[in-house]
Amino acid sequence: MGYVSAFVASVPTAHRQQYIDHCKAAAEVIKEAGALSIVDCWGDDVPDGEVTSFPMAVKKTDDETVVFGWIVWPSKEVCDAGMQKMMTDSRMDPANNPMPFDGKRLIFGGFDKVFEA
Repeated sequence: MGYVSAFVASVPTAHRQQYIDHCKAAAEVIKEAGALSIVDCWGDDVPDGEVTSFPMAVKKTDDETVVFGWIVWPSKEVCDAGMQKMMTDSRMDPANNPMPFDGKRLIFGGFDKVFEA
């Protein structure tokens, strides 16, 4: 049924265009590595929570916006191989494509698709 890599991060709001540019450059590499689709989203209605929330999870500050994205892969095996390719691709080197956010507050994971409508 496929495999999904997903992430949540907090990006300085002033770096929105840098983030979009980073996503576009990364998407080229990710697609070459076997991804079926890539979606990156800029937070619009992401409320603070009392117990848990996206902003709390990424320790968002007042001058930041929560982003959320996912990559659809044909399988976990393709994902694993694709991630390895990405890590060694010079286009993903921070010197060539710097992350416009604090990567230490990036939350990510891999998920087996169990339902799709």
